[in-house]
Amino acid sequence: MSLYLVQHGEALSDAEDPERPLSEIGRANAAAVADRLARSGIAVHAIYHSGKLRAEQTAEIFAEGLTPTRGVRELVGLAPKDDPNVVAEALTEFADSTMLVGHLPHLDRLASLLVTGSRQGGVVGFRNAGAVALTETGGNWTVAWIVTPEVACPPGR
Repeated sequence: MSLYLVQHGEALSDAEDPERPLSEIGRANAAAVADRLARSGIAVHAIYHSGKLRAEQTAEIFAEGLTPTRGVRELVGLAPKDDPNVVAEALTEFADSTMLVGHLPHLDRLASLLVTGSRQGGVVGFRNAGAVALTETGGNWTVAWIVTPEVACPPGR
């Protein structure tokens, strides 16, 4: 199974807009990473997001480039402070190639839980709009690759 973890793109501050939609930079970075994944041939069957506006907007941008066969949906358990065990236990219900768009510290704890068995965090350095690919073989999860906005659209490109 392939699992892609995406931290939502850069959002406006609470003071700018309490709903915290994506900033222009957040939209551009999410589009650049989504385009890089699409050009690399990544296939995603479903994209799930936390329901927060910034995560939903990021998920929709990724869906434009990746066209998931099962669409984009909200998933309970992806909020910033949710218990990562909830999503980890639900992984058996997901398609072979699933993307989760969420927040820190949740994504950090989920990645650590899957890879090391501990939800302490720190296994992956997440970036806004960055994508982390995890693969599972025989019950063991590993980090396959990471694409950040800087990798997807390097300066001078």
